[in-house]
Amino acid sequence: MKIVTYNVNSLRTRISQFGSLRQLLLSLDADIICFQETKLAKQELRADVVWADGYESFFSCTRTVDRGRTGYSGVATFCRVKSAFSSSEVALPVDAEEGFTGLLENARGFGTGKDEFPNVAEGLEEFSRELLLKVDSEGRCIITDHGHFVLFNIYGPRAECDDTERIQFKHTFFKILQRRWESLLRRGRRILVVGDLNIAPAAIDRCDAGPDFEKNEFRKWFRSLLVENGGSFFDVFRAKHPERREAYTCWPTNTGAEEFNFGTRIDHILIAGSCLHKKHNLEGHDFVTCHVTECNILTQFKRWKPGNTPRWKGGRSIKLEGSDHAPVCISLFEIPNIPQHSTPSFSTRYCPQVEGCQQTLVSMLMRRQSAAKVNTPGGSSSSDEKAIVQSCNQSVKSSIEAYKLSGKSLDQPGPTEDSASITDECSQASFHNVSNEMLLNLGSNNTKQMRCVQPNKKARHSQSSQLSLTSFFQKTSKCAGGDHSSDAVISLNQADLSSSNHYSRITRMNDDESIIPEKSDLNISASSRNLGELDACQYSEKEKRSVALLEWQRIQQHMQSSIPLCKGHGESCVSRIVKKEGPNSGRRFYVCARAEGPASNPEANCGYFKWADLRSKRKGRQADLSYADLVLGREANWSSPDLVSLSKHQLVEDAKLS
Repeated sequence: MKIVTYNVNSLRTRISQFGSLRQLLLSLDADIICFQETKLAKQELRADVVWADGYESFFSCTRTVDRGRTGYSGVATFCRVKSAFSSSEVALPVDAEEGFTGLLENARGFGTGKDEFPNVAEGLEEFSRELLLKVDSEGRCIITDHGHFVLFNIYGPRAECDDTERIQFKHTFFKILQRRWESLLRRGRRILVVGDLNIAPAAIDRCDAGPDFEKNEFRKWFRSLLVENGGSFFDVFRAKHPERREAYTCWPTNTGAEEFNFGTRIDHILIAGSCLHKKHNLEGHDFVTCHVTECNILTQFKRWKPGNTPRWKGGRSIKLEGSDHAPVCISLFEIPNIPQHSTPSFSTRYCPQVEGCQQTLVSMLMRRQSAAKVNTPGGSSSSDEKAIVQSCNQSVKSSIEAYKLSGKSLDQPGPTEDSASITDECSQASFHNVSNEMLLNLGSNNTKQMRCVQPNKKARHSQSSQLSLTSFFQKTSKCAGGDHSSDAVISLNQADLSSSNHYSRITRMNDDESIIPEKSDLNISASSRNLGELDACQYSEKEKRSVALLEWQRIQQHMQSSIPLCKGHGESCVSRIVKKEGPNSGRRFYVCARAEGPASNPEANCGYFKWADLRSKRKGRQADLSYADLVLGREANWSSPDLVSLSKHQLVEDAKLS
């Protein structure tokens, strides 16, 4: 039996990467797959993200409406089974629960109702209902009971060092969770805890751990759970690989740290409880020793692959696919089957909004029949629309020919009955889906034809908004810097028409009156003057483009010369902007362009940092301090000569960057 935990950093993105949910699950090749940070709201639970043939799924989504928490976090557990009913497979849970407090709506299943299980979970009676609901409302836990063990899929809260509110939330979260574990252990249950706990327990699990790294309160709490410190849990990866270094599961994406494997191990698998052998008092027998064959990090799922172009050699522009985490897997053996059972009611197959999206054979065949009807001649609504539009086009052309034969002036006021009927018919004909071309011959060989393209907007039903023929002749030819001659020949082109948002807008030659050419004026020959003006316009456009190109090149050169060079490699830095709220929010700074890595590696980021502006509040070498310490918020060496005159609080306030 194989179990995998994977922080996917958006389940939809991973599905898009692999092509489908099923392909993503098959690539992990496990019996139980636990996802964290799905980033799905409850209303987004649809068949394409929760349903895969051969798998039962269980989802928990965030319920909080706090700022920055909507559509955040979320966990999901997928179980590979041959049958969801009357099955003896261990992978199919006998029970499932959303959250770990027992107070969430439908916590035990979608058919249980809201008030059927009002009591809090066993062992949590000391906490208030309000506190339990607050801690359990961010979609961070799913519990599945597999008979031989209870599996907790956990996404632990993250808390910045200066965010006291989230630090308190994280502390409360793990305190309540530990009470639930202790209650199950007292009942003799075996517990598996998998997921992203957002805690690196020891210095060996962090790339840049300082001397005070292990003094953190959450790292102390994590280590207190372990057997070697008197607790009940095994850190399975460390139990199997006690001395392995640089075994990380998470890397910051904004610094390219994956390139040099400069990360941290925060994704864990913990196991507590006895083995499945009948003699439980045998010395040296426990679940890990007797039933775990291997626990490893699936590094093949890392975003950075061998052979990728380094960041400073153009690799920054290459998009890397994948999560910022790597999956962790565990292999179990000698896990016997359990009595026959069916999937719990908390399975997403019973979720109303997902159940309504499931495709049946009948609906699939009906959809195909409908598609066949659409493709048959005369069976498509679009073909009817095309026929109407063609009829309308013919009517417009007939109207134009009628104007030519009748010899009426184009500026004759008021529409005729025929034109009015044509207008009414055309206004009903979905002009917003069709580009209708209308060519007007002005009766001169030297005069170009005018092209009218119908706008992609819904036709208005008022007669006053209809386009009249006279409006086509009220646009005058005009070159940059040219003379405003009253006898200039009017010429319209596509650029003139497209530059206007509404065809009803009339450009007048004079402010006082509109000059409409007579029929005889349209037939005059002025080809030489038109060609001269056209050449002047073209020359002016070329000149403008040349000037713009030179100016853009000058700006680029100036920008390039203003970018500082890092001191470690003498290469151009990259600019970034402070996004985190604080006194420096929105401020630009420069850092070394290379990927972050160990200080002993000369190919890695040299740590250069410089503000783009000169409004630094303090003198000294503060602007050149280590980018790794200031920008990433890591624990700096506060005894460094650069920091002698500056307090830790001041530096953190000045460099609260994200």
